[in-house]
Amino acid sequence: MAARVTKPATYADIENLPPNVVGEILYGVLYVNPRPAIRHARASTTLGEEIGPPFNRGKGGPGGWIILDEPELHLGHDVVVPDLGGWRRERMPELPDTAFITLAPDWVCETLSPSTAAIDRGEKMPIYAREKVGHVWLIDPIVRTLEVFRLDGDSFRLVGTWHDDARVRAEPFDAIELELGALWAR
Repeated sequence: MAARVTKPATYADIENLPPNVVGEILYGVLYVNPRPAIRHARASTTLGEEIGPPFNRGKGGPGGWIILDEPELHLGHDVVVPDLGGWRRERMPELPDTAFITLAPDWVCETLSPSTAAIDRGEKMPIYAREKVGHVWLIDPIVRTLEVFRLDGDSFRLVGTWHDDARVRAEPFDAIELELGALWAR
């Protein structure tokens, strides 16, 4: 839910929020949402477990990435918190010693929920495009889909949509096969 204000939101507005919510500032507007529901958290966690070893650690895959859960990104005047974010190590060889990151990721994943899907698609994706994030994944644990987008100029182009228990090789992590059913497992 967006908190509509007459002046642009500031980081102090986020700092004053209770700990059980996530605050983001998108185009000067403070958006406050509850912590993710369990199905949402499960899908994001499992995806991180699947891509982390081969890409973050190089175990069973090519390595070369830093993958983080819910990184706080300060991109221009926007404060964005994707469910997962990934940076190629050649662009970010080491993690900064800060509470947030100002370098746009190479990949983000947003796990959609009924309360955040419109914000993720309509507000956050244009910010990711502006900041030249190479890939955006949208996963929906309710309808059991993965949508993969690639930056094409100034906007994103849909590369593919998969659903249910499909086995997927999705860029930029197409060196491994993902079993989507694991994301929805109860």
